[in-house]
Amino acid sequence: MEVKKQLHSADMRNVKVKDGFWSPMQKLVTDVVIPYQKSILNDEVPGAEKSHAIENFRIASGEQTGEFYGMVFQDSDVAKWLEAVAYSLILKPDEKLEAEADSLIDLIGRAQEPDGYLNTFFSVKEPDRKWTDLQECHELYCDGHMIEAAVAYYQATGKTNLLDIMKKNADLICSRFGKDKVRGIPGHEEIELALMRLYRVTGDEKYKETAGYFLNERGTEPNYFAEEVKKRDGWSYWHMDPEGREYAQNHKPVKEQDKAVGHAVRAAYLYTGMADYASESGDAEMYEACKRLWRNIVDRQMYVTGGIGATVHGEAFSIDYELPNDLVYAETCASVAMAFFARRMLEIEPKGEYADILEKELYNGILSGMQLDGKRFFYVNPLEVVPGVSGELPEYKHVLPERPGWYACACCPPNVARLVTSLAQYAWGENETSVYAHTYLGGQATFRNGAVITCESAYPWSGSVKYTIDTDKSFTFAIHIPGWCHEWSISVNGAEVTPELKDGYVLLDRSWKAGDTVELSLAMEPRRLYANTHVRADAGCVAIARGPVVYCFEQADNGAQLSALRLPRAAQLTVDEKGEERLGGVPVITAEGEREVSGGALYSEEPPKTEAAPLRAVPYYAWGNRGGGEMRVWIRE
Repeated sequence: MEVKKQLHSADMRNVKVKDGFWSPMQKLVTDVVIPYQKSILNDEVPGAEKSHAIENFRIASGEQTGEFYGMVFQDSDVAKWLEAVAYSLILKPDEKLEAEADSLIDLIGRAQEPDGYLNTFFSVKEPDRKWTDLQECHELYCDGHMIEAAVAYYQATGKTNLLDIMKKNADLICSRFGKDKVRGIPGHEEIELALMRLYRVTGDEKYKETAGYFLNERGTEPNYFAEEVKKRDGWSYWHMDPEGREYAQNHKPVKEQDKAVGHAVRAAYLYTGMADYASESGDAEMYEACKRLWRNIVDRQMYVTGGIGATVHGEAFSIDYELPNDLVYAETCASVAMAFFARRMLEIEPKGEYADILEKELYNGILSGMQLDGKRFFYVNPLEVVPGVSGELPEYKHVLPERPGWYACACCPPNVARLVTSLAQYAWGENETSVYAHTYLGGQATFRNGAVITCESAYPWSGSVKYTIDTDKSFTFAIHIPGWCHEWSISVNGAEVTPELKDGYVLLDRSWKAGDTVELSLAMEPRRLYANTHVRADAGCVAIARGPVVYCFEQADNGAQLSALRLPRAAQLTVDEKGEERLGGVPVITAEGEREVSGGALYSEEPPKTEAAPLRAVPYYAWGNRGGGEMRVWIRE
């Protein structure tokens, strides 16, 4: 079977977002998060973790003297910020911000070495060790993020300033690595998907070929990382074990892999690159591997919130069904990477299961990584927190009960910023004959085939969605019906229709006239979710969701000792539309629950007494915005 890309994501320059849920989120990022992160990168926020990332470029350019500071991948923070700026300029043109970005890009160009090499850690600190520690030192990872920023900035502004810098850098990479050249693979995947983006914008085949080389060389013999160590003089950045091959998905060739292992972000970036390469090259074996890996993650290794990577040890996938709620890792970047993976799978085969996971990540696992004020961020996204335990006991140090202002390893905050600002390209897909609505993003979109569609939506709080066709055009309009929705109806120009439902999409094939309307109604009753019985952490428990939004219980609403609460199976779940003002007025879910109260003895023959306890749940993404306290997604039933 030859893989053929069925859809292109919509060009976000042709999408005007006007959405009750996402527009305020995007405004928060453009008006607060991006300026705040710029101040962070310039070390201008008192009390926040030092970044020094931009100063590193000044030192590398020779304009300042000093020492490199930060992680070996510190440059990537700047790259992701620039990418978020690019998308922000599409959403909201800003001459001052664009001038600041251009000035930073000029600095990056001055820091670049004559042959195209670009990495401040090695230029400043280890100039004689370039390309000698690909396993640990993230050169190709940083290059990949800066390439992504370059593509985004070119698409947003039409300027080639950063694109020219990174084409020179990519040309160096392509000339060095590949078949019959120097052997090498990145320790942290990212360059693969970045080169595919560069290939699409330039049409230069060598970028696709090099992406394919990095993908297909992974997991081959002899073990590249072990060979790399033999060639070095004993120097190492982290002293990682080159034989820890699963950590970097280097345990077998990618086309043979069938289980998600190792560092979750690296893995999901790899799988995104694999899907992207398969879609452009027609590589059916690689696509089949993507489908196997997708199934393993979604069916056995994903939290109900969309989080992936269950263990702190290596920020990694664990074994199947091992999904602890209080020791969880579930890095924000991993949820962002799963959204990338879902988007690329949708482009190959527009199936509802991919859109369902995309939606799960967008409304839960990604947004939980950012405080509602845009100035504090989670790296780890727990499903259960108990102050005094979480963040305190040694094995719980990584599980923080409140979001910090910044991190020494600050990969997640700019990742959230670039995802939220680029949301339009995840919402719509298109080809010559069809338009696909993957999510219900409010606003107007213009497509390559000439179709223009306006969406009015109060999703995810309301299941009523209205589309207006704004042009005369014949095409198939495919609208995603979420897997969680069991009752829905659809009408065209006021008349209910029963269209074909194929792979999670209703297909409306018509000769449309300007002014035609499509109205979709989704039942949005709160529902109970149960884990597979193999997930021992959730045995006897239930979670609550409404639409795509997973809910949680916080101490602020339910008092302390959430573990003593029960939600009886017969209890009715009620939506309080008045919401919680301190969380932006989001709807809350209430129920008549129970609290168990025991005597003073540690163990007793007397069962706990049961008291009535009103329960109140809020959206998981908004937890931790009302001060410290316990939180729990899964509650005893």
